[in-house]
Amino acid sequence: MKLTSPVFTNNQKLPEKYTCKGEGISPPFEIYEIPEGSQSLALVLKDPDAPMSTFIHWLVWNISPDIENILENTVPTGSVEGTNSAGQNHYFSPCPPSGQHRYVFNLYALDTTLTLPPEATVSDFEQITQGHILEETTLTGIYP
Repeated sequence: MKLTSPVFTNNQKLPEKYTCKGEGISPPFEIYEIPEGSQSLALVLKDPDAPMSTFIHWLVWNISPDIENILENTVPTGSVEGTNSAGQNHYFSPCPPSGQHRYVFNLYALDTTLTLPPEATVSDFEQITQGHILEETTLTGIYP
């Protein structure tokens, strides 16, 4: 499985447009080679370089495994946005307090769909997906 973006490549700079210094919208993605048996996909954006602990910027599940593109500033139809570390249910744009941070987009192929409420956090997500992840891939953007 592969996750790419037409606006940045792995381990390269995330364009300012997708951060708090720009429009603060989610970037576009392209998804390839989804494994057989996938019932849904999930996307989690993490900042492992946050000062206190990993900061979750975005959590989306029940993305159709038939999807090939996620457009800029959109959430795929039928998917659910969970609660990020800011307590919100949407893309929370990268905005590091200091220094350079890595923003890791984790894409998961799951053998099930999830029955989590939008209030669910990444901890809830990780607990319910144990034993259901068929494959995982990442795409990392650096900012600033």
